[in-house]
Amino acid sequence: MSLATWDGVIWLLACFLPFLWVQRRLHREIQAFFLLLTRRPQVALGLFSLLFFPGVLLHEGSHYLTARLLGVRTGSFSLLPQALPDGRLRLGYVETAQADVLREAAIGTAPLITGALVTAWLGLGPLGLGALPTLAFAGDWNGLWLGLKEIPHRPDFWLWFYLALTVSSTMLPSASDRRAWLPLFLGLGALVGLAVLAGAGEWMLAHLAPRLNQGLHALAGVFGISLAIHAALILPAALLRWGLSRVTGLEVR
Repeated sequence: MSLATWDGVIWLLACFLPFLWVQRRLHREIQAFFLLLTRRPQVALGLFSLLFFPGVLLHEGSHYLTARLLGVRTGSFSLLPQALPDGRLRLGYVETAQADVLREAAIGTAPLITGALVTAWLGLGPLGLGALPTLAFAGDWNGLWLGLKEIPHRPDFWLWFYLALTVSSTMLPSASDRRAWLPLFLGLGALVGLAVLAGAGEWMLAHLAPRLNQGLHALAGVFGISLAIHAALILPAALLRWGLSRVTGLEVR
């Protein structure tokens, strides 16, 4: 088995881990800015939630619609932000009845799937980011620079950029969304182990591994788009927060 068979794992980690760090840092900068601006935690929380409302709506709506399609009862539905006792921020929630592992995993994963599809469409379509990785890998820095300069001039750029930011920033499943993942992965691992013992290992490597690797590449591309969008805002957000901190003489710790 060559490294190229599973290079999708490398690309996924190389895009996802930096995105996770940048996303959390950007969220902290924005929250700190709103807190310095209003000096009222609840108002700052409301402004932050309002900023990311399109993504929260897609996230919770994906949970709700998937649960209804799979025949799982739903309870209360909220898009109002709430600070949890452990310090985390919950921007919304959908209550669902307990179901089997497969349906719970599908409901929990739904926001990631819909968010990835919307982010990919926005990034490759209206934002025109699709050609940039090819130019970078080819070492065509002049073409890459020209492509980057052209992007902000695309029709309705700031609208699409904002939507891509809010959707990609809220598509990750929460801890409660992932509660069915461990038993599901353990079950899948057991099935794969039994298939290997039965002599199907070579067949799976030849037929299933390439398709799985392609899927990992596609997911890495989504996180790459998300990383680029968030990274572009880190410095402006940090400067705005720093400037407001200097004006007010206050610090957020």
